[in-house]
Amino acid sequence: MEYLWSSLLYLLLLIPILILVYIFILRRRKPNAVRFSSLSLIRTALPKQSQWKRHLPFALFLLALSSLIMAMARPVSEVTLPSNSATIILAIDVSRSMCSTDIAPNRLEAAKDAALQFIDGQEATTQIGIVAFAGFAVLVQPPTTDRDLLQTAVQNITTARRTAIGEGILMSLDAIAEFDDSVVSPYSQMEVVPLPDGQYVPAIVIVLTDGVSTTGIHPIEAAMMAADRGVRVYTIGFGTTNNSSPMNCSFSSPYGFDQFGGPQFFGGGGGGGGQFRREIDEETLKTVAGMTGGEYHLAESASELQQVFDNLPTQIFTVTETTEISVFFVIFAAIFILLAVIFSILWNPLL
Repeated sequence: MEYLWSSLLYLLLLIPILILVYIFILRRRKPNAVRFSSLSLIRTALPKQSQWKRHLPFALFLLALSSLIMAMARPVSEVTLPSNSATIILAIDVSRSMCSTDIAPNRLEAAKDAALQFIDGQEATTQIGIVAFAGFAVLVQPPTTDRDLLQTAVQNITTARRTAIGEGILMSLDAIAEFDDSVVSPYSQMEVVPLPDGQYVPAIVIVLTDGVSTTGIHPIEAAMMAADRGVRVYTIGFGTTNNSSPMNCSFSSPYGFDQFGGPQFFGGGGGGGGQFRREIDEETLKTVAGMTGGEYHLAESASELQQVFDNLPTQIFTVTETTEISVFFVIFAAIFILLAVIFSILWNPLL
């Protein structure tokens, strides 16, 4: 706990001074002399009062004064609160290997179905964005709560050449920065102050890929940027072991062009195309997740992928804020003063 006006804490030196004054007054007080005809009458007239009852009201008064002084110093504390808004970026690999049919009807279509179900299962206030990456990354859909826009964006994703996992992470961070002022875009020249370990912003990136990064910034370097900004990255390796299935990507878009500016069916159509073996760089994906506070998952079927999406911790997001808590000290002071008054009235000895 810190104080915005810490110099006012010197007023706490008044407490020991008041205690000394209180002791001095007690010792200076002289009892009044009153004549009684019998000692038994004195015992009957005098109230029975213990020492702690005699001094408790004054002790409560000192506690109240201390609380008020601390409130005047404006204490602040870091408080972790539930966030009303959260941002999730789905970064989906759309390299040509996603056309492989080892997972029916192909990896990309299975990934789309899982992504659509994932989107439908999120809270209405959760903002979701879609990033597609192949040789470079593209923000297909900026973060939004409009489920119709998200469904259209996912359904119209097509394939392109090469794989740039790191670029997909950077584009995701840039999309988050557009909606969260506390996150600095990786494309900005602004200095980034790394967040303390274990502290995160209410945003995550989910990277789904079936291969190895072949171009662009290295995923580990992109993960370092995400970690500095407090953005957790969850990575998913998708595909079967030793796959040699043919490719098949045939889907239509009302726009006639894919998200990378190329013609539709860029990844091959019908049953044509080459063959790919699964070469998921699991070591890198695990490192990326571990560096950022996320987790790595392997999915070798559509059902496993859906299970991974279902188990992602996206329902509860928290944000750490620096909040002034003076009001609590004022409340404590009011309680102490009230108790001091009540006990003084109940236990005040007869004069």
